[in-house]
Formats: sequence, structure tokens, C-alpha cells
Amino acid sequence: MSDELQIGTRCVQGGYHPGNGEPREIPIIQSTTFRYETSEAMGKLFDLEASGYFYSRLQNPTCDAVAAKIAELEGGSAAMLTSSGQAANFFAVFNLAEAGSHIVSSSSLYGGTYNLFHVTMRKMGIEFTFVPPDCTDEELAAAFRPNTKAVFGETIANPALTVLDIERFAAAAHAHGVPLIIDNTFATPVNCRPFLFGADIVTHSTTKYMDGHGAAVGGAIVDSGRFDWLEHADRFPGLCTPDESYHGITYAERFGKEGAYITKAVAQLMRDFGAIQSPQNAFLLNLGLESLHIRMKRHCENALAVAEFLQNDPRIAWVSYPGLPGDPYHALAEKYLPDGSCGVVSFGVKGGRSAAESFMRELKIAAIETHVADARSCCLHPASSTHRQMNDEELAACGIGADLIRYSCGLEDAADLIGDIRNALDRSCES
Repeated sequence: MSDELQIGTRCVQGGYHPGNGEPREIPIIQSTTFRYETSEAMGKLFDLEASGYFYSRLQNPTCDAVAAKIAELEGGSAAMLTSSGQAANFFAVFNLAEAGSHIVSSSSLYGGTYNLFHVTMRKMGIEFTFVPPDCTDEELAAAFRPNTKAVFGETIANPALTVLDIERFAAAAHAHGVPLIIDNTFATPVNCRPFLFGADIVTHSTTKYMDGHGAAVGGAIVDSGRFDWLEHADRFPGLCTPDESYHGITYAERFGKEGAYITKAVAQLMRDFGAIQSPQNAFLLNLGLESLHIRMKRHCENALAVAEFLQNDPRIAWVSYPGLPGDPYHALAEKYLPDGSCGVVSFGVKGGRSAAESFMRELKIAAIETHVADARSCCLHPASSTHRQMNDEELAACGIGADLIRYSCGLEDAADLIGDIRNALDRSCES
């Protein structure tokens, strides 16, 4: 598809291009296996000498078509779908790291990602150094080690809503010969395309805005195709030396900058871990992608209206939304997210944790859910749910207080959302 097409056209038309007499909608290829006439033909697939499908644990035509659309949206060279956003972040890092490796990460992260890095992947022998997104250049540089393999951050952190200075983190990563991985879930490629600012790999929880309807859990990884693995061959042996588990293929030599990273992730990690997205979920994801550019505009409009209301209500202790003038991240949002940030607003009700819980019980339109970025408004108290594994010190490092409420504005009328919040404040403050 032409590079000149706008993002909305890519949302609708990208990834799948049917020929004469072929289905207009992406077909759901609900099959575990694929038939071949000869063993030799299938053998070429196992040797990665031919393109095709033999078992859906590795690849499936429906999933690949949707992954191709996401690659087009982000401006990447290749992409793959995973079973969840957690799987995407795990694969994205583990594709480069192994026991004895080190990763630099922003400390402002989704709680599940922080736990994946700080607890689970540490058990695998991979060390993480967490730096504040607002750290100085000197502090960021000091976090690197000789065994550092990547830098990780979120465009808009969930739920702290810090905006990462992507260019600054990319420059630091590249100065040390490693790629920058960006979780772009909250912004989506409609509002930010991290590759334009120097990022090398992008991940998504497609469960969120990309799906948009709470119908299907999934994740995605997109490679920019620009990082030169062979230039840093000593740091990335998994990509630059023969893989004995796959017939001695050296991915960076066989598939180049544009294809090595995703091919390895599929041929190795998906083969061994099997964290696949089902064809049915990929089909539902594509339906969401077709309206992503329309929905994101409404999400952002609603969030800004809600944030402005909260900012002016004396019962609210604080409001965080990068689209608000005066927000600490407003200048970065204007640079990286000029058309809108996301539909999520974080705030605190005066009175702390108990006041937050009382307020949430009184909401009628927004439901209390672990979900976020849905067509329906929902809210959450992260300190007692998604981030409850953290102590107060760890919560503070992530920019999350015990009073923080994450309010995800859906596609309802903004006046109704504001009315519901006002009524909930009235009732909770009376009790």
C-alpha cells in the first residue's frame, strides 16, 4: 500500500488486499494444519526457504494479514500477533535477551509489565534497571552496562500517564548499540508512530484501543526494520550467529534488517512458547482496527472534557492528563501526540484511598473493570488491583499513589460521563 496514504485509509484498507473474486473481508482460517502434496514442499518451510503455513502455532494466514495491517499503521517492516500484550512484551525483550543479559527500562510502566520484568524475567536470569522517565541524560547513560540488550518504555504510561521522551531514550539506546522498544498501546499509531522518533521495535496490547470493544485479548510486535543487528553482532548472538535449533540459520544474514527480528521471534519463540493469537480473535481485532482512527478522536475529546471538569472541581485533589495545558507532560504530548493522547484520565479524590473507593462505588455509567481503552467507559483503582503487587515505594516510583483512579473514557456522550462523575462525587462526599 502506498506510503502516501493517510492513517485512516490504512486502518480500513491495510494488510489484506483481495484479488478478483476473493473474499472482501479477511477470511477466518480456523485450521490447525495445512496440507501439502510432498514432504519436500513442507521441508522447505521448516528450513525457512519458502513462505507458507504448516501449523498455526507458528503462523496463520488470518493472523498474518492483520499483523501486516498493524505493520502498515506503524510504518514497520514486519509484525506478528501474540496471545496478549503481556506475551508481546515478553517476546519483544526475550527475542534479544537471555540469562546474563540486562535491560534498561522506564520505571513508569503498566503493573503487569513491571511484574513481568522485575519478578518473572529476573528468575530467568535477566536483570532490569528502572530509571524514571524524567531522569537526566547522565542518569540514563549511567544505567547501561556492557551486557545491556535493549531499552524499554511506554509512549503513554498506564496508568501514570507520563509521556516518554522517545527521541531522548532512542538516542541513549543507539549510543550504546541497542534498540529502543516502545509499548504504544495507549497512543496507538493513530496518535503516535514511535518509529518516526527513533524507536526500533513497537509493541501493543491489541486488547485495548485496537480491538476497542472488549471482545478479544491479543498483542502485537512490530519491527521498524532499521536496526543493524550485524553492526552489533557481538551483542546479539541470537540474531547474528547460527541457530542450531533451526538448521544453523543466521537470521540477520538470511533475512536482513527488515526481517530478521520478527522471523526469529516466530521461528524460535512462537514455536517454543506457543503464545498465539487465534484466527477468530485476529478477525475481531481487524474489525476494531477499521474504525480505530474514528474512535481515537472521540476517546480523546471525551477525556479532555472530563479532565477539564475534574480540574475545576474542588473535591478533586489532582488530575493527570497530558492533553491539559499545565500538565507536566503537556509539552511532550504536543511534540509526540499533537492530535490527541488517549482516552484515559488519572486523578485523585480528596480523602485518599477510602475516598477513591467510595467514589467508584457510586458511578453508574463507568463500570469498575480491570479493562481499559474500551468503547464503554470504565474505571479502576490500580493500587488495589493491577498494581497491588507493589509496595508503596514501588508505587511511588511508577508515579502511582494509593488514591489514583484510572478513568477510561469510552465513546458515550461527554456530558453524560461528566454528569455521572459529578453525581458520584455528590453521593460519595455525603456518605
